[in-house]
Amino acid sequence: MERAEAKKLVLELREKILQHDYRYYVLAQPEVSDQEYDKLYRQLVDLEKHFPDLVSPESPTQRVGGQLVGGFQTVKHRVPMLSLDNTFNENEVLEWDDRLQKLLGVIEHNFVVEPKVDGVSLSLIYENGKLVRGVTRGDGETGEDITANVRTIRSIPLRLRAPFPKFFDVRGEVYMNKKDFAKHNSEMEKHGLETFANPRNAAAGSLRQKDPTMTATRPLRFLVHSFGVAEGLTWTTHYDFLKACAVMGLPSSQLAQRCDNIMDSMKHCRMLERERDSLLYDIDGAVIKVNSFDLRQKAGFTHKSPRWAVAYKFAAQQSETEILNIIASVGRLGTITPVAKLRPVTVGGVTISNASLHNFDEIERLGLKIGDRVIVQRAGDVIPKILKVLIEKRPKQTKVFSVPTECPACGGPIVREKEIDVAYRCTNSGCPAQLSRGLVHFASRDAMDIEGLGESAVEQLVQKELVKNIADIYFVERKDLLKLELFAEKKADNLLKALEKSKTRPLSRLLYGLGIRHVGEKAALTLAEKFVTLDALSQTSLEEFQAIHEIGPVLAQALVDYFKLETTPGILRKLKRAGLAMKEDVVQNKGPQLLAGKTVVFTGELQKFSRSEAERRVRALGGNATGSVSAKTDFVVIGKEPGSKYTKAQKLGVKILTEKEFLSKFADKQN
Repeated sequence: MERAEAKKLVLELREKILQHDYRYYVLAQPEVSDQEYDKLYRQLVDLEKHFPDLVSPESPTQRVGGQLVGGFQTVKHRVPMLSLDNTFNENEVLEWDDRLQKLLGVIEHNFVVEPKVDGVSLSLIYENGKLVRGVTRGDGETGEDITANVRTIRSIPLRLRAPFPKFFDVRGEVYMNKKDFAKHNSEMEKHGLETFANPRNAAAGSLRQKDPTMTATRPLRFLVHSFGVAEGLTWTTHYDFLKACAVMGLPSSQLAQRCDNIMDSMKHCRMLERERDSLLYDIDGAVIKVNSFDLRQKAGFTHKSPRWAVAYKFAAQQSETEILNIIASVGRLGTITPVAKLRPVTVGGVTISNASLHNFDEIERLGLKIGDRVIVQRAGDVIPKILKVLIEKRPKQTKVFSVPTECPACGGPIVREKEIDVAYRCTNSGCPAQLSRGLVHFASRDAMDIEGLGESAVEQLVQKELVKNIADIYFVERKDLLKLELFAEKKADNLLKALEKSKTRPLSRLLYGLGIRHVGEKAALTLAEKFVTLDALSQTSLEEFQAIHEIGPVLAQALVDYFKLETTPGILRKLKRAGLAMKEDVVQNKGPQLLAGKTVVFTGELQKFSRSEAERRVRALGGNATGSVSAKTDFVVIGKEPGSKYTKAQKLGVKILTEKEFLSKFADKQN
């Protein structure tokens, strides 16, 4: 390719990627799948590699810079980043509004209410539309320059869309979505790394990494809430400012609401408090702001806070309870995890009786003993955790918990992983706890989808030694099942039918189900599409795995290690003898593209197929399956017990289909 042609293509690719970032992070209306986005990104990387003189600092490929040498530099804010006064009930909010009315000399004024994101405050400095600096809040007067790390956050544009201020100091919160946080913690746990206590801690720790490549691996996001300086561009109201940010490519909360008076503002605050558990990210309150910038100027500031804004803090989702016991749980990969058994307590409307302690170092960090009084915290979908020990309430009869020296499930040896020095792992490949959890995972909907093979059934099969590895499940006979508790003839027949049906699952589902360390759904699909058959995959060398763009060194080594295990060949032979397909159909769907250009969202529990299979069918029909609902969504498909996406679709007037309707209209028409 000639340089001129390459330059043209590079510019086109950059523009496409920036447009997709804008639609994903600002509009919440993605047009392409993650796979299509990655393909564009890799194409740009390859071009810039072959034509290094075309590389620009504003290119999406240049978000990650070199490693930081020394500490972060201190930067003084041109306009201080002040804190907000807090209110904790409606009376205090009304008292604040009374004071505001006296200051302004007006009774009626409108407000904007925004969710108070539980994240890390950040100032972004743009000069002539180009991101030049990212600075933490610090003490409000000065912060730390973390520009190299900020550039890795994809929701932060490196260059603004016009019109934009000549000099722009825009402020907001860096955070992690709940699901992103849970997934990231799960990945860290799989690798034996220490997990984060909550999304805010994860965001804070990620921003202070000395190596930006590490920050780039964290699923950080950014939402605008205000500005310090905007030279050359003015707005009449805060609501106008938020709309202007969207035009510039800066994301703000879609839950921000313009309210005509203080009582409407309180109504929106209470709605946010009711819905906080169903929101994508953690919030600990709402912020009520005077909408008019003229009235704000008139209201002014105290020495530490603006008079024209106040935070309405939600009730904390914490409760006090007692540690009844600490037990060691064995995961499907052999990781030993301590779990606290609690005296049941209600936290945020949910009764909690267990809390994960993540790893044994966490017990030492907390100074936790059996019998202690503790504060338990629950936020949204995050697993309940012990926040702190109430030392002042410690009973006399407490017991120190000791790390087990042998596996609690099989009595096998436990080793502490040398390379990470955090996780303890059972090394017995025949451990029944590992087999039980591994088989439940193998049968899960996103893996082999074997209906009827739940925890209770698996537990009985393992206890009776009817299965000694995953492959054995396909050789269990009807007469064996009928000997088990709760297994009548119909249930046994249904399980056998489900097992037979599962043999047709593609290689990608089998790979995910095998439970190979570090192989998630996405990696399984990448490997299956690349190698097509399990035989080809099992014979691949470490160097060949590492040559695949999406496969990192840790995953490559895990794959090689799995296929070298003494037990693996026997399991794979048995699966082949059982009649499993063990290959991936990579032929493109040649049927009618009934969903071409359409965006589909699934919510609730689907009965006929897993979520990933449903989304795969949408893509095969030319459509785009996304995880969020917007006015641009064409269909929302609802399963059993649909969640907040269903409610939002109703409010926006988006067409809603039941799973049955979706199947009859689209999915059943696939060739």
